[in-house]
Amino acid sequence: MEQLPGLPAAAFQKEDLSPDSAFYEFPRFVAHIDDGAIAAATRLYREALPAGGAILDLMSSWISHLPDDVVYGEVVGHGMNDEELAANPRLARRFVQDLNVDPILPLGDATFDAATICVSVQYLQRPVEVFRELHRVLKPGAPFVVSFSNRCFPTKAVFIWQRLGGPDQQRLVGAYMQTAGFRHIAEREHRPPLGDPLWSVIGTA
Repeated sequence: MEQLPGLPAAAFQKEDLSPDSAFYEFPRFVAHIDDGAIAAATRLYREALPAGGAILDLMSSWISHLPDDVVYGEVVGHGMNDEELAANPRLARRFVQDLNVDPILPLGDATFDAATICVSVQYLQRPVEVFRELHRVLKPGAPFVVSFSNRCFPTKAVFIWQRLGGPDQQRLVGAYMQTAGFRHIAEREHRPPLGDPLWSVIGTA
């Protein structure tokens, strides 16, 4: 399936063609962004995610960066390593799935009050298909928050992502969202003098 009009399929290929399941077989209990960027993600979640709501944390790991003092009705986590997800104290439920192989989420329509992807969108080879699924499982008007920095596993990030900088990557994510049916798409930026930047895109289902 064409991901974005005008972009060749090769734009969503990657250097490492080995199965992602093999790459993520062993857990990585590390933070992929520094403390300042984590704090920026947490502030964004505090503003954008509804307290008491059902949250889908897609492409998660052992930490979700949700504000500790906010109670959510349920947080469901998806990832590629079950050991990482099992160590995440915020997750009430979890599932492992390679979205580059199967983008169809095993979740009901209009189930969630918000969804997040943090520092992982660059690995999606079928981003529009995944975003359409997110649109399906979100309730009307629910926010979808995608955030990312300038770090990644370069052999696993898609080629087009690596050709762009932060603001252009925001526009790319916004195009994913628009094509998938999201509206009211807005961009946020956290760029400290030192440390990791954090760019975010928020769409409404």
